[in-house]
Amino acid sequence: MTETSPMQKTNLLGFDKKTLQDYFVRIGEKPYRADQVLKWIHFNGMQDFADMTNLSKALRQKLSDMADITTPQVIYEKAAADGTYKWLLRLNDGNCIETVFIPEKTRGTLCISSQVGCILNCDFCSTGKQGFNRNLNTAEIISQLWIAVRKLSKMNGLHDHTITNVVMMGMGEPLLNLDNVIPALHIMLDDFAYGLSKRRVTVSTAGVIPAMQQLRAATDVALAVSLHAPNDELRNKIVPLNKKYPLKELMTACRDYFKNDTRRSITMEYVMLAGVNDAPKHAKELIKILEGIKVKVNLIPFNPFPHTEYQRSDASTIHHFCDILMKAGLNTTVRRTRGDDIDAACGQLVGQVKDRTRRHERYLQSTKKKVVGENA
Repeated sequence: MTETSPMQKTNLLGFDKKTLQDYFVRIGEKPYRADQVLKWIHFNGMQDFADMTNLSKALRQKLSDMADITTPQVIYEKAAADGTYKWLLRLNDGNCIETVFIPEKTRGTLCISSQVGCILNCDFCSTGKQGFNRNLNTAEIISQLWIAVRKLSKMNGLHDHTITNVVMMGMGEPLLNLDNVIPALHIMLDDFAYGLSKRRVTVSTAGVIPAMQQLRAATDVALAVSLHAPNDELRNKIVPLNKKYPLKELMTACRDYFKNDTRRSITMEYVMLAGVNDAPKHAKELIKILEGIKVKVNLIPFNPFPHTEYQRSDASTIHHFCDILMKAGLNTTVRRTRGDDIDAACGQLVGQVKDRTRRHERYLQSTKKKVVGENA
């Protein structure tokens, strides 16, 4: 969100109210102009300062000379058979990110990215296979919502294409980019922008504990934790971040997150991997580690991608796992798989990417060594 050199214009798209107020003071204007411009940009979708009619002509000209409102380029958009929409956005530096809209009967959820790629290398996630490039800035994060609102409003059946929820579950680990994520969250919640409820904006994390504490101090949006395993040995393998922030510490952080609001719960995301984490013993371990934490468990059928060693648990296994959790009193749901035909489902956001981490190559080598050893 830093301002640019005198030769370049300042992109106001990523400025939350406080930053926008400071900007107007610096250019010799009243801070209340921030509310007006914020509403023009986000509520009205305006990019031309000349059309902001409640600003003086002199101010409109000043802003035109000094600033702009720019968004990434939409280079691909497609609807899945189930109504899911996907947009591929090209950033100014040529990198691409993806944004997905998931319509349901009672709500519409937009899944947005926070980074180009991801540094965490979770073993079951296709996004990690492109490696990590960089953090998105605030304008690039909020532009995904800005673009989706405009695109969906032009479609037939407007009531079916309204964004009621935003989840930061796209490419990247949001809590490793808090400097840009938090201002974007402020814009989402601002009544002069999108006016979303704090309960309808969710940030997902694999468990970056210090940043969880910072997020809680900055904004009280909903939290989802990508758990995926009920013990450290297994989680170390499929979520490597666990080696730095093990389950005992993570569960303590989760207990503390909403300790002052007992009405709110944390969503625990748990991808179902056949023969890996889906046995009844895993369900019982999960019940034990979640004791004393108000949670909703979201069981996610794994979405296979090229070269992965994992397979999706079958429906009967998933439902048995779900039954064990529910009988123990845990609020549990099974996520319906969406957007498979356009690579839009969770874990497929980068589609068929080059395996820059060479994980598949290492896996094949290890398998070959094992076979040779057995036949020796």
